[in-house]
Amino acid sequence: MTHHLTAIIEKEEGGYVSLCPELDIASQGNSIEGARDNLQEAVELFFETASKEEITNRLHGEVYVTHLEVAVG
Repeated sequence: MTHHLTAIIEKEEGGYVSLCPELDIASQGNSIEGARDNLQEAVELFFETASKEEITNRLHGEVYVTHLEVAVG
């Protein structure tokens, strides 16, 4: 079975942080590619080791990523 999941990657001091919001799993890396690869590894490890019940409990439905426009001041 293949899951199509979201990877959100954000630059932080000293590297990049990555998040899969559907599973609430995070990782990090020195580059965007490294953060993505490390997140993929963490997600794959989760699916390999978690029980079906844990997967069902943690796997959120659809996630939507969009932009907000906020007036400041």
